[in-house]
Amino acid sequence: MLWAQLAARESLRDIIGSLNAHRSKFYRLGFGKSVCRTTLSEANEKRNVEIFRLFAERVVKITQDKRGNIEGLFMEGIPHRVLALDSTTVTLKWETYSWSKVQNGKGGIKVHTLFDILTNIPVYNVITDHDVRDQSVMDYFQYEPDAFYIFDKAYVKLLSLNEIDEIGAFFVVRRKKKMNFEIIEECSCDGHENGILRDLKIRLSNRWAKARYQKPLRIIYYYNKEKNATLEFFTNNLDLEAHKIAYLYKCRWQIELYFKWIKQHLRIKQFYGTSENSVKIQIYVGIIAYCLVALVGAELKSKSSPFELLRILSVSLFEKENLKEFLAKAELSENFQSVSNSNLKLF
Repeated sequence: MLWAQLAARESLRDIIGSLNAHRSKFYRLGFGKSVCRTTLSEANEKRNVEIFRLFAERVVKITQDKRGNIEGLFMEGIPHRVLALDSTTVTLKWETYSWSKVQNGKGGIKVHTLFDILTNIPVYNVITDHDVRDQSVMDYFQYEPDAFYIFDKAYVKLLSLNEIDEIGAFFVVRRKKKMNFEIIEECSCDGHENGILRDLKIRLSNRWAKARYQKPLRIIYYYNKEKNATLEFFTNNLDLEAHKIAYLYKCRWQIELYFKWIKQHLRIKQFYGTSENSVKIQIYVGIIAYCLVALVGAELKSKSSPFELLRILSVSLFEKENLKEFLAKAELSENFQSVSNSNLKLF
């Protein structure tokens, strides 16, 4: 299944047909004498998803440790641990995937990801039905002290935000329209050259909200020139400059690029089986494949973009040639051209 992700195989029949071209290498790879479609299909149906989830966690940890010494992304005063939480929906045809819940006439599942902005690694992943509200999964994740957590307005869950504050971590979250507050103090924002319109120290005024979050907050009004829109951020960090808070939220876009990348370049939207088990297995294997590409790039200090590296790996998986030398040849080739990668910067 991992080979199928890296080699962009389209179906079980495609997987088996392509593998059979390398039958002489099966024994060395641990495949046995042969691989047949029915065996692979049955494994997809019955193999425990937990095995793949735990292995994905293991690969994520190894990759993050290897890439954890990357420096220079954030401004001075911002902790190195900056994470964004978001989800992506994979739409499924209900007629084929009848186990998926129907919403707006379509089936589907959601992949909720806590994404490390600095290392570009999906550190925690949860798969749910697509009708599950984003904020309801906030309690599934373990939060760390001295880290910044970046949320869109779908994640305004005050009890979880209060938990983040209690452990000594920070959050930045978009304001929902109906979140009322009273102003405690207006802070200086040094003009509007950084797009900051107002910086206020506030306290939530709604009785329901006050019962769940009682401490002071900041609300920052930021003008986005690209969208010609004013964005409003809540944060529990009362010391960091307002333009740095806005910059942190801007960095959340990296998780959107990550979702776009895996959907474009890995098998995340089309599946090799129709059962819930096979769909979840394929998603976790896709996460493993993404992390292995990142790990290879970090280990070999490759100059290739993620897509270029994936393309090289896809045609060299059965080669005995040294991977570092193989990559060097590809990168130095006159015919090797840079491919647009939606600005996802792994290396």
